[in-house]
Amino acid sequence: MTVPARMSVVTLGYRDLATMRSFYERLGWKSRSDDDEFVRFEVGGGSLTMFPLHLLAGEANLPVAEPDGNFRGFTLAVVVERREMVDAAIADVERAGGRVLARPVDRDFGGYSGYFADPEDNVWEIVWAPGMSFDERGGLIWPE
Repeated sequence: MTVPARMSVVTLGYRDLATMRSFYERLGWKSRSDDDEFVRFEVGGGSLTMFPLHLLAGEANLPVAEPDGNFRGFTLAVVVERREMVDAAIADVERAGGRVLARPVDRDFGGYSGYFADPEDNVWEIVWAPGMSFDERGGLIWPE
């Protein structure tokens, strides 16, 4: 197989870099770029990057859709080490200016999670799941 089974980078197309960078920095994430168009955050063995939406769409040969508040068909997730960390993280998101979409609740799979949207309506889940652990870089290790 020529396509390795891994995800190294998630890139969010943005409309307003200053607002997006500021939101993630208020969460305590360190940006790794001083560029006026591109920003990178190191996230547990991978990277979350941001690039102008119109340029990203152009590279993918797609039109830029207008924001309409509809679900885009994907979520991003931050897995935390302990159940109580979900509530604390959601509170931090609110203080940083994120919009809580679903308060944390027990989930059918035995975990606990809540959802929020960043300033440009990218949907994130904060989740604790029994048996999950992390490697030395913060990469997620699924239970066997």
